[in-house]
Amino acid sequence: MFADTHFPVLLVLLMAVAGPLLAELPVGFRVPAVVLEVVLGIIIGPQVLGLVHFDGIVASMFAFGMAATLFMAGMELEFERIRGRPLWLAVGGWGMSVALGLSAAAVLHASSLHDPMIVALALTTTALGTLLPILRDADQLDTPFGRLFIAAGTMGELGPIVAMSLLLSQQYTTLQEFGFLMVFLVVVILAAAISMGLRPPQVLALLSRSMHASSQLPVRVTLLLFAAFFVLSERFGFESILGAFAAGMVVGLATQGAEGRAPRMKIDAIFFGWFIPFFFVGTGIKFDLGSIVGSTSTMLLVPISLALFLLVRGAPVFLYRSDLKTAERTSFALYSSVASLSLVVVITEIGVRAKTMSPQMASVLVGAAVLSLLLFPTIAGQLLHQRQRRSG
Repeated sequence: MFADTHFPVLLVLLMAVAGPLLAELPVGFRVPAVVLEVVLGIIIGPQVLGLVHFDGIVASMFAFGMAATLFMAGMELEFERIRGRPLWLAVGGWGMSVALGLSAAAVLHASSLHDPMIVALALTTTALGTLLPILRDADQLDTPFGRLFIAAGTMGELGPIVAMSLLLSQQYTTLQEFGFLMVFLVVVILAAAISMGLRPPQVLALLSRSMHASSQLPVRVTLLLFAAFFVLSERFGFESILGAFAAGMVVGLATQGAEGRAPRMKIDAIFFGWFIPFFFVGTGIKFDLGSIVGSTSTMLLVPISLALFLLVRGAPVFLYRSDLKTAERTSFALYSSVASLSLVVVITEIGVRAKTMSPQMASVLVGAAVLSLLLFPTIAGQLLHQRQRRSG
C-alpha cells in the first residue's frame, strides 16, 4: 500500500522541484518550467521509465490540479486594466480566431478528426498566466503593448473556457445550458460587486486577524469557494473547470488592492505549490508519446498543429495595425499564439472522454502546445528586446 500510494506522490513532487531548478540553468534562453515538468512527467511515466502510471492518487490529484489551473486563471483576470479599446479589439480578435480555427479544423476533419469544434477551441487559446511573468520581467505590463496583449490573452482564456463548458456538453439540453450561463453571469456580477467594495468592515477585520493565525480563515474560505463552485458546476451538468474559473474570478476580484496582497500570496503558494504540479507532471505521465512517434503521418501533424496555433491566434494582429508599431506586431502575434497548455489538455481530455477525439490527436495537440510554449515566447522576447535596443 505504501509503495502504491506514496511513491508516485514523492516522484511527482520531485519532478515539480526539478522542473523550476532546471529552468534556471544558463543555457542561453529560458525554457518555461511547466514545459520541463511535462517533459519530466513523460520520463518517469509509462512511456519511458515506467516509474509512475496515470491511475490512483495521481489521476485524482490531476483532476484537482486541472481545476486549480483554471482557478488561478480566473484570479489573474483584471477587467479594469483592459476595458475600452483593448477589450473590444480582443473580442474581435478572438472572434476571428474562432472563424479561422473552425476553418482549419474542418479541413483536418476530412482526414483524421471526429469533432472540429474541440480542435477549433484548442487552437483559440492563449497562455496568459504563463506569459504574465515573462512580460513583467521585460517591463512590458504597463505599456500600451502590454495592455493590448493582456486583453487579447484574457479573451484567449475566458472565451474557450465559457465556450467549452456550454458547447461541449453532450448530455444536457440547450435550456439547461442557457440556465447555467445565467448562473455564470450572476457569479460574474456578484464578483464585480465584491470588487467594488461591498465588503463589510467586520468581515475584513475578521479575515485580517486570522490571516497569520492557525485558523488561516482567508485560505480556508478560498478553498471552500473552490470546492463549492467545482461541485456546483458538476451539478449543473457542465465541466467542473467553469466552476473553478468562476471561483477564481470571485477570489481575484475580492482580493484586489494592497489589503489583498497577503491572501493572494498564500493562495499562490498552496495552488502552485501543491495542486498545479500534479496537473503538469501528470500531463507528461499520461502523454501518449508512442502514438505520435509510431506513425509518420501523426508526427507530421505536430508541426502542422503548431503552425495552426500561429495562424489562428496570430492572424488577428492585423486588427492592431493602428495600435501597434510595425516592429511590435510580430512579437504580439507570437505571444498571442502561445497555446494555454492547461486549456488544451482540458479540451482534449473532454474530447477523449466523450469519444469524439482519438487519444493520438489529443497527444498531437498537447505536443504542439508544449512546442508553442517552448518556441514562441523566446522568439517574441528576443524581437522585443532588439526593438527596445534600437529605439534606446
